[in-house]
Amino acid sequence: MSQVKTISGRGIPVLGNDIDTDRIIPARYLRCVTFDGLGENAFADDRAQLKGQHPFDLPQYQGATILVVNGNFGCGSSREHAPQAIAKWGIKAIIGESFAEIFFGNCLAIGVPCVTASPETIQKLQTILQENPQVSLTVDLEAMKVSYGDEESSIFIGEGPQKMLTTGTWDSCGQLIANAEQIQKTAANLAYMLWDNPVTISA
Repeated sequence: MSQVKTISGRGIPVLGNDIDTDRIIPARYLRCVTFDGLGENAFADDRAQLKGQHPFDLPQYQGATILVVNGNFGCGSSREHAPQAIAKWGIKAIIGESFAEIFFGNCLAIGVPCVTASPETIQKLQTILQENPQVSLTVDLEAMKVSYGDEESSIFIGEGPQKMLTTGTWDSCGQLIANAEQIQKTAANLAYMLWDNPVTISA
């Protein structure tokens, strides 16, 4: 199981409150069979409107791994394609003022931490990234700090999600694989799993 304790890399700022999941990945891209290829269409309509000036198109932000956003990010519909599109683009952590609850949960399910910080910290980070896109950020989920240059600021994530990420228990598929033997033993003792010897229940 993959533990998520620290994420380091360059950051990318996307400004604005209430950026919903339809803006993150428009509905016409939801017909995909797998999530592969979603990354190139993240923020597709916003990028088209800004004609190459959206942060996800600007050359200085290519290869960034930490997204810095404002309030209520990921609101709207519950589509899991939204965090998948962001992750497929290359984002490994998101720092914001606040997140929509379902979006947060969908990110947690794929091991992408969504941590919050004060509006002042977010504004500072976004300004720094606009002025110096090459600055490196480090999100430390154990120290609950984000560091940038010689500075650091406090971040927050609930104790439960923090523990899931740092211990690797966010990965439900990984847990199933790691505990396959125990699962098989439990299944062997469940009457409804004994297909060769069906149990007859009489009224």
